Amino acid sequence: MEAKANGPSFNAGRVTDGPTNPMVTPLLTDLYQFTMAYAYWKAGKHNDRAVFDLYFRKNPFGGEFTVFAGLEECIKLIANFKLTEEEISFICESLPGSCEEGFVNYLRNIDCSDVEVYAISEGTVVFPKVPLLRVEGPVAVVQLLETPVLNLVNFASLVATNAARHRLVAGKSKMLLEFGLRRAQGPDGAISASKYCYIGGFDATSNVAAGRLFGIPLRGTHSHAFVSSFMSPDEILERSLCSSDGSSTCEDFVSLVQSWLSKIKWSKSLSGNFGETNQSELAAFMSYALAFPNNFLALVDTYDVMRSGVPNFCAVALALNDLGYKAVGIRLDSGDLAYLSGEARKIFLTIEKEFGLPGFVKTSITASNDLNEETLDALNKQGHEVDCYGIGTYLVTCYAQAALGCVFKLVEINNQPRIKLSEDVSKVSIPCKKRCYRLYGREGYSLVDILIGENEPCPKVGERILCRHPFIESKRAYVVPQRVEELLKCYWPGKSGKVREELPALQDIRDHCIKQLEQMRPDHIRRLNPTPYKVSVSAKLYDFIHFLWLNEAPVGELQ
Repeated sequence: MEAKANGPSFNAGRVTDGPTNPMVTPLLTDLYQFTMAYAYWKAGKHNDRAVFDLYFRKNPFGGEFTVFAGLEECIKLIANFKLTEEEISFICESLPGSCEEGFVNYLRNIDCSDVEVYAISEGTVVFPKVPLLRVEGPVAVVQLLETPVLNLVNFASLVATNAARHRLVAGKSKMLLEFGLRRAQGPDGAISASKYCYIGGFDATSNVAAGRLFGIPLRGTHSHAFVSSFMSPDEILERSLCSSDGSSTCEDFVSLVQSWLSKIKWSKSLSGNFGETNQSELAAFMSYALAFPNNFLALVDTYDVMRSGVPNFCAVALALNDLGYKAVGIRLDSGDLAYLSGEARKIFLTIEKEFGLPGFVKTSITASNDLNEETLDALNKQGHEVDCYGIGTYLVTCYAQAALGCVFKLVEINNQPRIKLSEDVSKVSIPCKKRCYRLYGREGYSLVDILIGENEPCPKVGERILCRHPFIESKRAYVVPQRVEELLKCYWPGKSGKVREELPALQDIRDHCIKQLEQMRPDHIRRLNPTPYKVSVSAKLYDFIHFLWLNEAPVGELQ
């Protein structure tokens, strides 16, 4: 039996592609999900109607916000959730004891046609305790979704948040490039990181596979190996280069570059700045410029940035300028990035003035070399001339925090609210099926998120509402919202007949994320000592939480 897309009949003809990673199947789950499914089936409870919330308890990286990501892949999993005969055989072999034939038949018929998924829009800024997804359906089926859905949301949201934090530190004007493929945790870690870093605010990736899959802009030039592979300009056999407009041809581009290098060396403004540059590096730069005259960006730190790399780049850039091309810039991959970028900018300015090249001072400077959030912050404090950052290891591995810690908790079964208690109050769940709203103030910033019971009246603009901390009695405040936004939308309606939200394009998710960050009060998203964002419940839900808590908690007895 082949796996097929499934879903409500009113979605006929509307096929949702499978997950990006073919390993994301119903078997991408923990064994205990199938042991519970069998136990539910044996007890006749497998079709009990359950409601689960997926949420997290604490924002990552010591911050006070998180970017929600991974929803599209969750919907793709749900739309194509079907076990093959081979998978069913493996499950039955893996379960302790023997499987009854009735359970095998049950597994053959499992799909998500009776599952409903309500979620916050991907790319939204979210906070602890607020459900990112609410999944409703037969309890056995929904629990089979638990592990893969957590897997798809946890890392996606973590790395999107990490990317957003880097964007906030770098500022809007800087170009951010994701260079993490070679250091990521395997192929899926790399592909996922490229996608979700783009959502979080990065501009491009070096990952060609991610560029093809998701349409993310690609960036990349050459490595130190390319530079050191050349020995001298004599190795360049094809030396001619046609002008950008095609009107003429320079028959010896190498000689043109060398003449410009001599002019730079003996110019009044730069006299004494450098002597003989590394000719093998110059050969590499010329070779690359001949191959890509419209996209010449040189890695200038193979030998010596200021004595060789920058002057060699300038000579090639000036030769390209003679033929109507504009060099892109340089990349610094080591050393004191603040100092070197500043010195390089001074040379660009000098050349602009000396040789009458308007705009040469704006030649792009890219920095790489194990950059992270702290490095960007330090560069900002020192002062620098970097226009673009290439960031890899610390970004895609989320070096500062291993996991987000999303959980998937039962909040209602057969219309009966359920609560999970703990001595650690942060681990107490908020029971029952809920609706979630974001309330905005006069300045346009969001003030508070509020959770209310499903049947409570929704908050209204201009009407005062009491917002209470879910667990601390004294923390409460009245809010008069100027705008009210409902957060949970229906992305998989099951048999409910509700209108299904369309999954947006990746670019739209990225734009939404950037807009969301702009709507947050600056003190909530600042890097140092951010103000915690308030997540509250209605007065009625507060009372019900504590009623259920007291009802479910056993009463101790003192002897």
